Amino acid sequence: MVSVESKVVSIRRLDEDIYKVLSNFQNFTPFAQAAKLENWQAGEDWCRFDAQGVKEAGLRIVDREPHKTIKITGDGQIPFEFFLWIQLKQVAPYDTRMKITLKANLNFMMKMMLGSKLKQGIDAIADQIATAFNG
Repeated sequence: MVSVESKVVSIRRLDEDIYKVLSNFQNFTPFAQAAKLENWQAGEDWCRFDAQGVKEAGLRIVDREPHKTIKITGDGQIPFEFFLWIQLKQVAPYDTRMKITLKANLNFMMKMMLGSKLKQGIDAIADQIATAFNG
C-alpha cells in the first residue's frame, strides 16, 4: 500500500462551509462538467463517470466526521483499490487548513508508472480545492 500526503493548504472559510461542499458529490456537478467527465451521475455519497478510457468509474464516501474528515474510496471500474482522506482543521475563524492523504494498493508496474506523480497530483488537487474556495 502506497501512502501519499498532500501539502497543507490554507482556505479562508469556516471548516463547516468547506465540509458542506466537499461531503456531497452532488455539489461537484459543475466541476465534473468543466472537467468534461462523461456520463456524470451523483448522489450525496457517490458519483459515477467515464474518464480517460475508464468506463463507469466511481467514488463513494465511506465515512464522515462533520467539519473534520471525509473518507472516500473507489467504486465501479477503478483499476486499483484506494482510500482518500480529506482532513480539515480550523485554526481561526475563516482560516481552515486542509490536507489530503491517499493510500493506494498499486502493483509494481503502477508504482513505477505513477511513482512521484502521485505526490504532485495530490498537491495539485489540494491547491485546486483551496483556489476554488479562496477565489
